[in-house]
Amino acid sequence: MIVAIIRGYGPDTCLRLAEAYCLGGIDTVEVTFDQRDPLRWKDTAAAIRAIKDRFSGAMKVGAGTVLTEEQLQMCEDAGGELMVTPNVDTALIRRCVADGLVAMPGAMTPSEAVEAFQAGAHYVKIFPAGALGPGYVKALRAPLPHIPFLAVGGIGPDNVADFIKAGCVGAGVGGNLTNPEWIQAGAWDKITAVAKTLTENAKV
Repeated sequence: MIVAIIRGYGPDTCLRLAEAYCLGGIDTVEVTFDQRDPLRWKDTAAAIRAIKDRFSGAMKVGAGTVLTEEQLQMCEDAGGELMVTPNVDTALIRRCVADGLVAMPGAMTPSEAVEAFQAGAHYVKIFPAGALGPGYVKALRAPLPHIPFLAVGGIGPDNVADFIKAGCVGAGVGGNLTNPEWIQAGAWDKITAVAKTLTENAKV
């Protein structure tokens, strides 16, 4: 399972990226909220709506960096199907689950992972996984094999397999799938190629 993370782009670019991901075999997309600029939150919601309308049934889409109930509501109103957070907010997780969305909160420590899972999280994202390394994930999985972990932060085609082998069920990937130069040049085929490599390398 690969979750494509889109950060900092408007609805039109998000839609083109989603198309490139879909062609590459990725079926889950997270469009993040920019916490520095609430005026841009409506663009995040618009991007979620555009992707949902265009790829309904073929791709799941939702919001990332969700920190408030307002942002969760915006995601829901836009047709979002999942919520990704950088932290463990049990009240937000419980509401997300109660409303029928997939909850993917971020955690680093065993205590955070357990707290998130007990609150109802469907997946717990280990962040920043790239800095912590596959060994950390393997150690975390030893006492917590019942928690489905996603590796997020610093994940790309070269190391995704290492995290899957360490026990993750998938990974969230941002920078490797949103190359600014390729986006500016309209080189969507190159992004599709990276998506294909990621999905293939995750099958271990």
